[in-house]
This record gives sequence, C-alpha cells and structure tokens, in this order.
Amino acid sequence: MRATLAALLVLGGVLAPPAWALRPVRVYEVDLEEQSPLAVQNAMRQALVRATGRRESADDPALAALVADAARYVKSYASGARGEPQVVFDGAAVEHAIDAAGRSLWSRERPFTLIVLYPPPGRSEAEAARGELERAATERGLPVSVIPLPVLDAGGNALGADALLQSAQRYGGDQVLIGRSDAALAAGQLQWTLYTRAETQSWSGTLSAGVDHTVDLLAPPPGGAGGEVPAAMRVRIEGVAGLSDYANVERLLESIPGVRRADIAELDSNSITFEVESRGGAAALERELTGSPRLARVTPGAPRLVYRYQPQG
Repeated sequence: MRATLAALLVLGGVLAPPAWALRPVRVYEVDLEEQSPLAVQNAMRQALVRATGRRESADDPALAALVADAARYVKSYASGARGEPQVVFDGAAVEHAIDAAGRSLWSRERPFTLIVLYPPPGRSEAEAARGELERAATERGLPVSVIPLPVLDAGGNALGADALLQSAQRYGGDQVLIGRSDAALAAGQLQWTLYTRAETQSWSGTLSAGVDHTVDLLAPPPGGAGGEVPAAMRVRIEGVAGLSDYANVERLLESIPGVRRADIAELDSNSITFEVESRGGAAALERELTGSPRLARVTPGAPRLVYRYQPQG
C-alpha cells in the first residue's frame, strides 16, 4: 500500500489526491405522517425506491412482500433533524430481501450533485424551486445542493464540462446538473444537462424531471444484474499522466451502475490497472466504458479490457 501511494505521488507530483465527494444516503430512515400500519407500508415503498433508485420499486410485484410485511423490518422509531417522526428499517434485512427478489441495489454512497438554475430565478421562485428539487431528491435518494454556480466564463461563453466539474469540486460536488430556462420550451419546462466525469447527457422537463432523470441515469438497471453475484475483473487504463488523471479515472469507474469498487491492482509510469468488482460482469462493464467519451478501447474485440484515457481540453 505504501509503495502504491508513493508511486502515485511521484506520478502526480503533488502531496495529496483530491477529496472524494460521494455522500452516504440514509436510505432506511423515512418520515412518517402517522404511526400506523398503512403509514409504515408507505414508508417501506419510499425506502425501496431509495434503495434501488427505481420509482417502479414502490409497486414492483417482486417486492410486494416487503411492503406487506413492512412492520417486520422496523428497527426503531426516531425523530428527524426537525423533530419529524421517522421509522428506521433494518437496512441489511431489506437489502437481503431485495437481492433475493432479483432486483438491483444502488450503493448507499452516491454522487453529490450540485444543481444550478440558469438564469437564476427571483428570490421567491428560487425558494419554491429549491423546495421542489430537494423534495424530489429526497424521495429518490440523491444527495443534492442547489447553488448559484457560475455557468459562463468572463467572456459570456458557456463553460465546458471540465471547467464546471472543477468548479463543482471546490464545493465538494461530484457532478453538476444545470436547468436552463429556454423560451422555446413550454411553460414550466427546462433544458437539463447533467455533467459527470464519464459523460454529458441532456433532456427537457419539469423541475422534478431534472432529478428523476438524473437518478434514472445513475441507478443500476432494475433487474438482470440484481440477482447476480458480484464478479471481479481487471481493466487497464493507459495514458494516465498524473494523479489528477488517476483520480478522474477512478471516479469514472466508481460511477458506473453496478460497480461496487475499483481498486488499484498494478501501476506503471503511464497506466493503471484496476480490479473492478461489478454485478454486471465484464460484458456490462465493457458496454458502459464504450459509451464514455473519456475512454477509447485499445484493440477492440480482445479479451482484455484495455482503454486509453482521453482527458477533455
């Protein structure tokens, strides 16, 4: 471990790596309107949505037994930060049941998303928008902060993905979600763009649709890999010129749906081999990596997963 750290420090020429911003989500602590069997079942529905990242989990027939037996999974009752009543479910037991039902689990460590509305709305509109965005994010289990992050440079030009992500890192963010008002869109609609280290995605929709579609992109698929045993495989990334590149590549790998961990296995002067543990296996991991603009496959079709890192300018 010490040798690996020393090599990374030499590779990067700096004293310490950037801090990661993934935030733990309290998936299984859910607000209660009242302490009744029906309220506990509704709380379980919300916990299932947070645990899987999928809205359909609330009414998924495969998970119906968890809702029906919600009281059996109650660990305790508590009060939230504002004194609101909450139910706390046994997370390990719920996750075991979800896994046994063949459904995917979303890691509790999730990308901290900075949300920016541009142009900035007035004070009253901003407060209402913040409330709606935070409510939607809480329901889907996405840690967010709505902030007035600059989206234009000094010349009035739109900032690129790299500049936005560097700015986000100063605020502790993993990714940036920008909702732009556009006269060409219908009232109440925004043009949304999500900037991550792996890719940039755009769509249009309401305030809550900004959060909903972000989670749809981040959370693992609802089935398929959900019941599989995680498999470990090695991925070699070439063209890693410094510690900053290493940090970006590691975060890119960790952001892929289904990936449990990405640890350094081998290291040389300009490449790093990661051991990646993923539920989807090598085929699913290859599909995700192929879609990243930051990585180019070396010798396509070869059995080994080897990519060249392409930092954006």
